[in-house]
Amino acid sequence: MRRGRILGAGALVVALGFCGTGAWTYAQARTDEGLAFSRERDTALAEGRDRLTVLNSLDASTREHAEAGIRAWRDASTGPLRTELGRTAPAVGASARATVTEAALTALDTRAGTAKLIATVRVDVTPRGGGAATTDRKRLEAVLTRTGEDTWRVAALSAVPVAGAEESEDE
Repeated sequence: MRRGRILGAGALVVALGFCGTGAWTYAQARTDEGLAFSRERDTALAEGRDRLTVLNSLDASTREHAEAGIRAWRDASTGPLRTELGRTAPAVGASARATVTEAALTALDTRAGTAKLIATVRVDVTPRGGGAATTDRKRLEAVLTRTGEDTWRVAALSAVPVAGAEESEDE
């Protein structure tokens, strides 16, 4: 009987030690700077992808849809880009639906709240009144700015030229 108590107490000590080690490891991981940086990176990348999708899409089938699309562009952007997009006049015309096929952050400054993102985007354009859609592929670079605690918006957007594209066009 005494042996059973000793074994039980030993098992309890081992279990408590295991739980204590697990709690200490968890607390260390929660305060790890690398983990915080990776969370910020993942958030910036995900929101950057979403914002690029919005900025390359527009349902222009009706004036109301076009106005809503331009409002979405403004919500996805910040700074001078937001101002420039706000000057866009809604018009009925072709509609575009974008899909970000690949994206990556090339820079992230968590203190300044800035990031650079490169992406490839497929844009399916449907002419006004229907008809066969055409597909356009783009390579873009976006400068992202953190505008809230976890909100990233596009501050600048530019096309990235494809290396060798001019050479192949001349041949």
